[in-house]
Amino acid sequence: MTARFAPAAERNQQPILDALAPRLPATGHLLEIASGTGQHATWLAQHLPGWTVQPSDLDPDTPASVAAWAQDRGVAARVRPALALDVTDAAWPIDACDAVYCANMIHISPWAATLGLFAGVGRLAAPLFLYGPFRFAGETAPSNLQFEQWLKAKDPRYGVRDVEDLRPLAAEAGLALAEVLPLPANNHLLVWRPTA
Repeated sequence: MTARFAPAAERNQQPILDALAPRLPATGHLLEIASGTGQHATWLAQHLPGWTVQPSDLDPDTPASVAAWAQDRGVAARVRPALALDVTDAAWPIDACDAVYCANMIHISPWAATLGLFAGVGRLAAPLFLYGPFRFAGETAPSNLQFEQWLKAKDPRYGVRDVEDLRPLAAEAGLALAEVLPLPANNHLLVWRPTA
């Protein structure tokens, strides 16, 4: 098994943990959407000792990378094998969790993935911690605009999403924006919590 490495994940894992940890109970089951290399899943398991992490991704290389990271960091007992999860599916291969974490997905996927993410989290009735670059009423940092140009050159369906466009999706899913937490490099952690 080979652990893949993403420099961005290494850079942002500590600020994300610092924002996430105080907002979680002492124990629980965390579903990570779009786990990629597995660096975040295993880092969170390492530093949230009361939590079990369920990674997921559509990338066929993710399960092996997650397993390698979990073994290396000594948390294999609390990091479950990565699920093949397509957020646009009407049914997900998991029916319960205590929180959902998703980093750097909605801007590098079609809008349908954002729709599917909120719908799926709504079915789980769990809080959603969503990390990445965002627009706020149309505004964002110049570096995010440059990043968006690069993204759209790769795929015109990609782009930095506006929080105002996310609110109605969340409302339909029974979620409301509870906190907006600024993090380094013009990223944010958005905390969406169930309204019922």
